[in-house]
Amino acid sequence: MVTPSTKRQQTTPTPYQGLRAFQLDDRHRFFGRDEESRELRKLWRSQRLTVLYGASGVGKTSLLQAGVMPLLGTHAADVLPIGRVSYGTAFPRAALPPHNPFVLALLMSWAPSAPPNRLAGMTIPAFLEARPVKRDAFGDRLPTLVAIDQAEELFGGGRRNRLYRDWFFAQLAEALRAHRGLRLLVSIRIDRLMDLLPYEWELAEPERKSSPDGPELDCERFPLEVLSFGGALEAVREPIRGTGRTFATGAAEQVVRDLITVRTRTNGTYEPEGIEPVQLQVVCEALWKSLPPETAEITTRDVHEYTERALSEYYEGQMRRIAAERLDGDDRRLRAWLRLTFGDQPGGRQPVRRSAVRNAGLGAAVIAQLVKRHLLRADQRRGEGSLELAYDRLVQPAEQGDRPADLSLPRLGPEDFLRGAEDALREDDLRQAAKLGEEALARSKEDDLRLRARIESMLGNVAHERGDLEATIAHYSEAAKAFETAGAVGAVGPLLTAIGRLRLAQGSPAEAVRELHAAMVRVPADLSIQTELAWALWHGGHLEAAVGVLDSVLDREGNNTDALLSRGQMLAGMGKAKAALRDLDRAKPLRWPFAKVAHALALAQTDSIPQAQEEMIEALKEASDRDPEVAHGPLLLYAAKVEQLAGQTTSAVGLAKRAISARAPALPDHLANDARQLVVGG
Repeated sequence: MVTPSTKRQQTTPTPYQGLRAFQLDDRHRFFGRDEESRELRKLWRSQRLTVLYGASGVGKTSLLQAGVMPLLGTHAADVLPIGRVSYGTAFPRAALPPHNPFVLALLMSWAPSAPPNRLAGMTIPAFLEARPVKRDAFGDRLPTLVAIDQAEELFGGGRRNRLYRDWFFAQLAEALRAHRGLRLLVSIRIDRLMDLLPYEWELAEPERKSSPDGPELDCERFPLEVLSFGGALEAVREPIRGTGRTFATGAAEQVVRDLITVRTRTNGTYEPEGIEPVQLQVVCEALWKSLPPETAEITTRDVHEYTERALSEYYEGQMRRIAAERLDGDDRRLRAWLRLTFGDQPGGRQPVRRSAVRNAGLGAAVIAQLVKRHLLRADQRRGEGSLELAYDRLVQPAEQGDRPADLSLPRLGPEDFLRGAEDALREDDLRQAAKLGEEALARSKEDDLRLRARIESMLGNVAHERGDLEATIAHYSEAAKAFETAGAVGAVGPLLTAIGRLRLAQGSPAEAVRELHAAMVRVPADLSIQTELAWALWHGGHLEAAVGVLDSVLDREGNNTDALLSRGQMLAGMGKAKAALRDLDRAKPLRWPFAKVAHALALAQTDSIPQAQEEMIEALKEASDRDPEVAHGPLLLYAAKVEQLAGQTTSAVGLAKRAISARAPALPDHLANDARQLVVGG
């Protein structure tokens, strides 16, 4: 008899995927979704916008990567890698220029080998426009297919996230308008589908012909449900072909029947609804790993004994892991919350409306982890988001009261804690990110230099988000030393760039120049480092040298947007209006407030006062939207100069005073003198 605790060395690798999402390379093991794969492929190729939606854990990512992508021939379409809107890289955030984090994450997934600091200044339309055009045998341009997975990560957060989200969708819409052959697929959890609705109109531009009910959108929605009995049976049987093992008569069917029983009991009904792909993979992988190596036939006895126990062990382990990472190992709190929320529903354990769920001290981040790790299923019922228990026995031990408190931690390694820290950082839970990062560092081996460097860099990112510059520099410095010792010289450059930017923020341009020179030595081909060096020289008062560095960058790459913006902003402050306008107009659209106010100043210097004031006011408003306490010294001074040229002395003096007291960043000395003279002269 096979039991979950059986530990035997396996000679045959498991043909099942377990908890990992299927990737393109796993297509030969992906079964049960043929019809859905073909239909979704057809929609993606034909529609301007396709929205794939379904409950959490239903297999949207696997369907895209292992089901649909293999059906897209490289000769029939230009297909980009599946995109994401969040990233967990330990790349030093302080090395990045101002950027939209959602756009950067998407571009990083489309171009994984490109340095993030090069992608940070790009827009989605500019990225797509810069790609080589792919054509068919007749010379016609192939359609370009792009997909964004787990788009629910766009929603949530505060006002700043909303601004970035709006800008993200505006860029996607602009790209769709510019390239009529672009086809966009968005995959989203069903409980966030209504959040996407306002953006569908922007993305799926209404056709000129309207129906009697209103304009028609070039958009289709594709719902993904749980596996049917037949699909689940195929996913159980087919992966083991060629392994030397088979299922005995009725054994594969028994796996599916047992899982349907679990699924329907969870919902408080007994009508077959289908099988959760996550549960199927967990059971099949665990069953396979527990079979003795000599096993040739998997019997119904093996299956019947194992299904329930495999799921129980999996969900128990996931609950203890979340408790270890998020609740100091106290899983009793978690069990009590699950029991109170899901254990006493009238008529059986039914879905609970999101609006009725109370955190009860756990915090939204813990509930998000329960969904992410498939203990809770996020769905939508009657137009409102809902949560339901993925496995009803999660609440039974607490109800029975016969389970002693278990505060022992699962055996998690440093990589596990690092991933947890990155998740917490994505969720803006800085306290949790720091705690898990420190735990990862404590559990890592002293000689595992690359891992320790990644952890230190991640901790530097946490400190950076907290605004602790000294702690950020300390962590980045440790990461740089570890990477250098490990021979990963390419990873040292971005860290030194980040330290240089931070030294500049501290008002030490000379130290910043030293760090950036050191970064250039290690990564001489990275033009973004040279752009940062130019800013360090500019802040140090070496204006002509700064412009000279940017001239060199643009000699090598004439359309480098960051260099054009930087040189245009500097030239505007130096009074070289025509040259500034030339650079800034080439870099349009101007997405950042400082670039806009520099353009306004150059316009004012060429006597285009009304337009200059309009742009200046717009730039100040955008800066205030991002940070209500605008403290960008150069931006405020440039705005003051626009008002001075417009004859608005009182406003100019007020802006100049704010510029003098600004600290994020502070005015460099050469601009501080300008600000003081403006105040005195006013």
